[in-house]
Amino acid sequence: MASVKQRRAPAERPAEILEAALALFVEKGFAGTRLDDVAARAGLSKAAIYLYFDDKTALFRGVVRQAVSGNLDTVAAMLAAHRGPVAPLLPRILEFMASRIEDTPMAAVAKVVIAESRAFPEIGRFYLDEVIGQGMPMLEGLIRRGVASGEFRAVDPAMTVRSIIGAMLLAVLWRSVFEPIGAERLDVRALARHHADLIVRGLIAPDGAP
Repeated sequence: MASVKQRRAPAERPAEILEAALALFVEKGFAGTRLDDVAARAGLSKAAIYLYFDDKTALFRGVVRQAVSGNLDTVAAMLAAHRGPVAPLLPRILEFMASRIEDTPMAAVAKVVIAESRAFPEIGRFYLDEVIGQGMPMLEGLIRRGVASGEFRAVDPAMTVRSIIGAMLLAVLWRSVFEPIGAERLDVRALARHHADLIVRGLIAPDGAP
């Protein structure tokens, strides 16, 4: 298997390395993952990894960008393309977030960040800047649009966004921490729809758009 991977085009190798790294970060944690293990899982030499990533922290950054950060581009495109009342967009965004939690390694990456950021603050800081620091202002801007148009009540955009993503954070923890130890499976998409309904009903001004 390793020899097959070594014959693949160099352009494919970063993705292979990141896939192997993600699996090991989830299995062993950031501290327990060695570059030698990543190289072996990817079917490459350790020297080959250094052609693309300077160290383990750079490798983790690559994992975050591949597994999580790209989702922000999708949300940004949704926000840029949307016209009209803001309320119908919130369920779409939450549904998209739910799909990423259920269908991609997003929850696994977040679990590593939560578990290891105290010991390795550089990975927590990177996630804070690259994911949370990029995503929350976009959603806050959406809430401001709704308030400015009179569609939403005069709420605090920052607190509102934290309330919106709270349910999705619960879903991340439930899927990555509790389900593996026997908790019942959470339907994240159903949670997103239910939460969106509660949020929108709480935001709409008495004379706002339906």
